[in-house]
Amino acid sequence: MSVLAGCAMPPGPQDQAQGNALSTKDAHTAFATPQSYGSALAALPASGAGKDNSLADAQAIDGDAVDAGSFHQVGRASWYGRAFHGRKTASGERYNMEALTAAHRTLPLGSYVRVSIPGTAKWVVVKINDRGPYARGRVIDLSLAAARVLGLQHAGTAKVNIEGLSRQEAKAAQAEMLAANSNQ
Repeated sequence: MSVLAGCAMPPGPQDQAQGNALSTKDAHTAFATPQSYGSALAALPASGAGKDNSLADAQAIDGDAVDAGSFHQVGRASWYGRAFHGRKTASGERYNMEALTAAHRTLPLGSYVRVSIPGTAKWVVVKINDRGPYARGRVIDLSLAAARVLGLQHAGTAKVNIEGLSRQEAKAAQAEMLAANSNQ
């Protein structure tokens, strides 16, 4: 209980003296991972902000990926791009608008989901590495690269199906997605 009480407290003099610029928003996002899934923060790879994370260079899914296989949701997706590029995400990684990532309010950080547009054959596998969206009526914020794959970068938002993937499903779906895009 003292941990939760500490989240609402502003940084003390010792934090400021050490140069730790904490805020209540930072404290909130640090504890935003649902307790039932555990934390994937320790298993996350270092940020790839210096790399070109094009679709052909999509990061391999390792054994430390969090299993979200039973998750299903329908709602509106949006995307975020240049204004957030390079900023730290809730997972500690730097946001890369060219990587296949997304922000979700409750899914565990480090989990993978398939996002598809109903009535079309368009879908993408993304890694959840941030919290959001904070706009009313939206359930997921996609990176610019993921929005491009779905063709919603110009529309801004679209109705989507979100399907959580187990590690094995995520690996298979990512391989299928890469193979399909290399044939175009």
